[in-house]
Amino acid sequence: MSAPDLTTTIQKLINQESLPDSYADTVKKTILPLAQHIHSLRKAREEPIIIGIHGAQGTGKSTLTEFLRELLTIHYRIPTASFSLDDLYLTRAEREQLAQSVHPLFITRGVPGTHDIALGQQVIDQLKAAGPDTETLIPAFDKSRDDRCPRDQWPVFRGRAEVILIEGWCMGAVPAASEAELMEPVNELERAEDPEGTWRQYVNRCLKGEYSRFFSQVDSLIMLKAPSMECVLQWRTLQEHKLRERNRYAPKQGGENNETARPSRIMSDEEVVRFIMHYERITRASLEEMPARADCVINVGEDHSFGEPLIRQRQ
Repeated sequence: MSAPDLTTTIQKLINQESLPDSYADTVKKTILPLAQHIHSLRKAREEPIIIGIHGAQGTGKSTLTEFLRELLTIHYRIPTASFSLDDLYLTRAEREQLAQSVHPLFITRGVPGTHDIALGQQVIDQLKAAGPDTETLIPAFDKSRDDRCPRDQWPVFRGRAEVILIEGWCMGAVPAASEAELMEPVNELERAEDPEGTWRQYVNRCLKGEYSRFFSQVDSLIMLKAPSMECVLQWRTLQEHKLRERNRYAPKQGGENNETARPSRIMSDEEVVRFIMHYERITRASLEEMPARADCVINVGEDHSFGEPLIRQRQ
């Protein structure tokens, strides 16, 4: 059975993601050259390759990853798996325990220390070692409930992955260079709720340790570069509005009239402002230092438009 033509695949993905038809131009200008780059990397290696996709909240990481996975799988015939660091978040109960034992701010998902990195490594190892009929469960997290989905709801990848795409807001981030840098608060959350720097120091230790080892596997790091921290806040607020809208029309478990069946943790605009403060330190640091070392940088405009990929060839 022959693959559908490229135009058909692109239009299907545009419809699936509820994007404007003009997004086809973004695919041709930005995403197809990136897919070709990944294809070239895979041809040059004997082993499966890992592509890291970094971008602040709202930059379009998930959409980019979806398009790349489908284009690589269907048109380049490269079995491609993907998952998000977001899907590795610790369960609500695990974060409650971390909040009690280390610092109350760890109840909020997001920063290094709130992911199950060992689970992510297990998924990578299984995808790389799989046989033709092996089924690998890909973790899934439900942000509307602020908890991990039950295992029987996780997507399944069949076979061996030749390309593994991992996207996340802190993908490839590096720890702070000094203790003094950590102790200077960057916002009111750090100033008022972490005056001793306990939370910040723990996050930084995680970045230095298991996160650094996890990120070191990446064969090529792609950065979606937001124009500013202010844009990130606007985009994340918009994401929450869309999540609220989707949740409003989603069927409730246990019957339409069971109001307690779908506990929702969708945030108000004020809660989003506080939420983003948890991410601000690492986001600002990455915006400043990552463009100089990422293998590919895609500038994202204030209107969410993508620039052409600026690809750096590794020596």
